[in-house]
Amino acid sequence: MSKLKSVLAFAIVAAFSASAVAQQAAGPRTFKMQSTWPASLTLQDNFKMWAERIEKLTSGQIKVEAMAAGQIVPAFEILDATHKKVIDGGHGVAYYWVGKNKTATLFSATPAGPFGMDHFDFLGWLHEGGGNELYAEFYTQILKLNVLGMPVGGSSPQALGWFKRPIKNAKDFKGMKCRQTGIVNEIYARMGQQTVNMPGGEIVPSAQRGVIDCAEWVGGIEDLRLGLPQVWKYHYTPGMHETNSMLELIINTDVYKSLSAQQQESVRVATFDTFVRWGIRWQKQNADAIDEMRTKHGTQMLRTPPDILTEFLQTWDKMAAEEAEKDPFFKKVLESQRTYAARVVPAKRFMFPPYSFAANYYFPEDVRKAAPKGEAKKK
Repeated sequence: MSKLKSVLAFAIVAAFSASAVAQQAAGPRTFKMQSTWPASLTLQDNFKMWAERIEKLTSGQIKVEAMAAGQIVPAFEILDATHKKVIDGGHGVAYYWVGKNKTATLFSATPAGPFGMDHFDFLGWLHEGGGNELYAEFYTQILKLNVLGMPVGGSSPQALGWFKRPIKNAKDFKGMKCRQTGIVNEIYARMGQQTVNMPGGEIVPSAQRGVIDCAEWVGGIEDLRLGLPQVWKYHYTPGMHETNSMLELIINTDVYKSLSAQQQESVRVATFDTFVRWGIRWQKQNADAIDEMRTKHGTQMLRTPPDILTEFLQTWDKMAAEEAEKDPFFKKVLESQRTYAARVVPAKRFMFPPYSFAANYYFPEDVRKAAPKGEAKKK
């Protein structure tokens, strides 16, 4: 009997060894993937960081060419291109796909959280509240796409945006021609803006030509790299449209299924690792960028008028209710998020001190005003 056990054990070890050898013999695989971002942005850095992590975690067996917007297909065509396997995958944000189905915005954690959730609340909903199952159902069953999506970074909270002139209230806000995107485009249109949807790379040229009066992009380092402080001087924050916003990695499902179980796990681990590593770096980059915008470019860092924020939430709630009436799946996802948020958001409000409490105690200076001219010259 012991001899039989030894033979079986040897056979199992041999089978695993043969599998590993076969995998190594097959050689490295290179996947072509493209983002929706210009090459200069840190959002693209997030994509490249993920690609680097995948290569390391698989000991070089998987390599990813992390290409920027337009290198293979136009920025907003990466979803269909991934489905058709024109590219193996992509990097963007789910709310870009609201033209296909408005439920897409809920998987990018916009607008407003939803329901006030932050990055980790939203990740909790995905992994502990049934969100991942709904995410997979959305792409494969609702949109009928051969695509798998997963969050790879939290690019938020985001600023209200940049304006060619100061705004004092929601009334000033209305009538301005402003770059918006995703579901936010429709929300601000209902609030009275003349909204224009365009990729990030078109914002600054459009602003310079006077095609638009204002624009929402991200805030901090992304806005600095895009060149917005060189076009407009009035920068308002915060916004309710993307208090929480998830960068999305998409992969063709056939490509994903072709990976070994260990490689699939490496993909999942790399997304979590990149989410945290890039987020830590991004926070410091944003702080440095805000200082540079004030001191070098004379940016007026201003608080968003509260009535704009309130009207935004009211408009979104009405739109969400309307969409839930029309689309059972939208309603299913929204109610799932509401149920999870109703548990964790009030608990966090109770347990966590307001961030501004200690910040105001230790750093009472209002850094949102433009730097004095003397300070700018010293820099």
